[in-house]
Amino acid sequence: MLSKIIIEQLIAIVGESRLLLEADDLKRFGIDRTTLWKPAPCAVLLPGSIAEVQAIVCLAGQHNLALVPSGGRTGLSGGAVAKDGELVVAMNRLDQIVDFNPIDRTVTVGAGMITADLQDFAEKQGLYYPVNFASTGSSQIGGNIATNAGGIKVIKYGMTRNWVAGLRVVNGAGDILDLNKGLVKNNAGYDLRHLFIGSEGTLGIICEATIQLTRLPAESAVMVLGVRDFPAIMDVLGCFAADLDLTAFEFFSQQALDRVVEHRGHAKPFEGVAPFYALLEFETARGAISDRAISDRAMTLFESCVRQGWVLDGVLSQSVAQAQNLWKLREDISESLWHLKPYKNDISVRVSRMPNFLCEVELLVEQQYPDFEIVWYGHIGDGNLHLNILKPEALSVDQFNAKCVNVSSEIGQLLAKYEGSISAEHGVGLLKKDYLHYSRSPQEMDMMRSIKRAFDPRHILNPGKLFD
Repeated sequence: MLSKIIIEQLIAIVGESRLLLEADDLKRFGIDRTTLWKPAPCAVLLPGSIAEVQAIVCLAGQHNLALVPSGGRTGLSGGAVAKDGELVVAMNRLDQIVDFNPIDRTVTVGAGMITADLQDFAEKQGLYYPVNFASTGSSQIGGNIATNAGGIKVIKYGMTRNWVAGLRVVNGAGDILDLNKGLVKNNAGYDLRHLFIGSEGTLGIICEATIQLTRLPAESAVMVLGVRDFPAIMDVLGCFAADLDLTAFEFFSQQALDRVVEHRGHAKPFEGVAPFYALLEFETARGAISDRAISDRAMTLFESCVRQGWVLDGVLSQSVAQAQNLWKLREDISESLWHLKPYKNDISVRVSRMPNFLCEVELLVEQQYPDFEIVWYGHIGDGNLHLNILKPEALSVDQFNAKCVNVSSEIGQLLAKYEGSISAEHGVGLLKKDYLHYSRSPQEMDMMRSIKRAFDPRHILNPGKLFD
């Protein structure tokens, strides 16, 4: 509980209407998409300026109040959960366009800007912001940066990190840091900007970001292929990537497709079935090469994959609408599984090691957890696998989660063996911090704690996330 004096001081900073104390508001702002923890913040603040954020951090430091930065709360690792009486700092009001520079092709935005709004703004300027994923309609730029969000275009455009030209942040000591200032070249010592990208609010509160934009892509075509087995997906990737400029290469299992068709009512891509499916996207115009020539080349590659026995069937989009419908088969998987309360793993290994890694995981689950149904999908072109374990009806939620903890530990051991990551793009938060040692050495962990102490000496920013 906040004292009357602290409440009065907080009201003096943000105004009475921007300090939320009602139970419904505490519940709404105190949790993300994870459901393992009960939200229990002491209050929610809605600052309207960087100066107000700075004042909040300084006050929190004086009174030893823990702060949890909050964006769109679409995370899947508990990074925005406030379960221990923390003060939530929600960035919703910092959602403006601060500056746009058409020469530099950069836009500076408040951290609370919705990702889709940034994409729309860029398009109106004849430009493009390429970081794209399922929650762009509700996620915020600050949260994207804090988790280094990835998504479906990473194979061509990279992660959020690639598009952050500058940051304004408030660290745990209450200092406003203006990092990199939109420069393309800046080798004047350490680039502190990159420490904050992916830091999950543990080093500072991201308030503004200068985002690099790029040219609008040409119209794209989408191909969905039914693939013989998982190793064959890698053969298909090698075949198509050698000849086409791919903007996406995704995969999903037959189980994933079945759930999407059942839950969302989408049409199957073709009549037959396959163990796995690959979804490819590529631009249909490139310089002087015509749309028809690129499409013809794609069909030639498809026929070659069929002859090799890698591909069983496939379809190539013939219109923008058909391309969008094919994408829905992949993009709607997560939502189609949500009501089943899956135990999710967001993991990555090097692309070349994926077939052997996936086979070992499937063998592990088959031998030790035969009642568990596994649903695979992910961004195969960049080595990111989403492993979803569905709860058997015979187990209670608590029994299921207890068993899945063992699964995660054993998968962590496999990830250590394959030099992979326990978090490819969702962050660590509360959910994965007990497994971080599978991806980081003791020396790295010590360095991360030292960095935390340097930027957050009072340990008030998102405590308990990443590590204790």
